[in-house]
Amino acid sequence: MNNPPPSRRRFLRQGLTLAGVSFAWGSLRSAFAANDAAATAIPQAKVSNPDQALQELNAGNLRYVTGTHLHRDFGPERLALVAEQRPFAVILSCADSRVAPEFAFDQGRGRLFVVRVAGNFVDETGLASIEYGTSVLGAVLVMVLGHKQCGALKATVDVVTKGAQLPGHLPALTRYLEPAVKQAQGERPADLVDAAIRQNILLNVEQLRTSEPVLAGLVKGNKVRVVGAIYDLATGRVAVLP
Repeated sequence: MNNPPPSRRRFLRQGLTLAGVSFAWGSLRSAFAANDAAATAIPQAKVSNPDQALQELNAGNLRYVTGTHLHRDFGPERLALVAEQRPFAVILSCADSRVAPEFAFDQGRGRLFVVRVAGNFVDETGLASIEYGTSVLGAVLVMVLGHKQCGALKATVDVVTKGAQLPGHLPALTRYLEPAVKQAQGERPADLVDAAIRQNILLNVEQLRTSEPVLAGLVKGNKVRVVGAIYDLATGRVAVLP
């Protein structure tokens, strides 16, 4: 009397069978995914010193420019980075939406520690982030990455040369950039914006190289190098400044 009718028994058996198949398939899929994480992750170049770090960035940028960039499976990368991150370079980049360091240098996640602010300048919080990226995470290269046609520098040039009034908190930003514009202005360049972009990079490189107590010590000990570079929006090429 308590036995379910045949149709009901058959329905229960089918349900249990399907559940078992689903569970087994889920287990197999998890196992395959774990194996794939190790098998399909792209081998990353080993970087242990500033020379190797700069070579890796240059090689990655060449891949990006020529369209031979590596094709990554983001799943394995994500799983591999759960436990820790070990970036080999810190990039102080402009916040411009057209500048994406991971793309420009063809690097997967966990390889670059990127600090971004419009005008790629160093303030106290940015400096703290860069110190963390080098002294704690172990990055051996710091790159100040400016770019052509930088809107933040253009606006600062207008402030310095035309007395332009900017809204909101923008004046607090341009104050960091005014020294570069004024120094470039004294050189009487053909293009003040281009000269200011370059000068801003150089000033921030020098500030980082001599920043006590963390970065200056790492630089003097040849554990970290600080360089400047300019990204060309049209070509994607990154040119390291001498």
